[in-house]
Amino acid sequence: MKGKVNHFELPAKDVKRAQSFYKDVFEWHINEMPEMNYTMLGGAVTDKDGMVTEVASINGGMMERKEPFTGPVVTITVPDIDSALKEIESHGGKSMGAKQAIPNMGYSAYFWDPEGNLMGLFQSSMPM
Repeated sequence: MKGKVNHFELPAKDVKRAQSFYKDVFEWHINEMPEMNYTMLGGAVTDKDGMVTEVASINGGMMERKEPFTGPVVTITVPDIDSALKEIESHGGKSMGAKQAIPNMGYSAYFWDPEGNLMGLFQSSMPM
């Protein structure tokens, strides 16, 4: 059976703080579902009912489990990693270091969100 990754979930000790961080830094849509004690997050285009209207899929990678890579990492594509890292830091996140080149692809970097989740950034060498 084939399968495609189409969703992610981020744990948060302070959900309101996490909502603000991702809304302010990445302009994600926040849709609270209090009846489920859950929040939908996303940057994809949606219809009036919150359903995604653009189809996308993602690929991934794998490495040996060792600090700080002890759980899944969600990677977010941005037009400029250096600017994104500054924005992340100004909203309570913490950079794990400078961007690294990925030959023939672009750049990557990692950061900790204010909730302690390790996240990734990707900047393509192709124009966005």
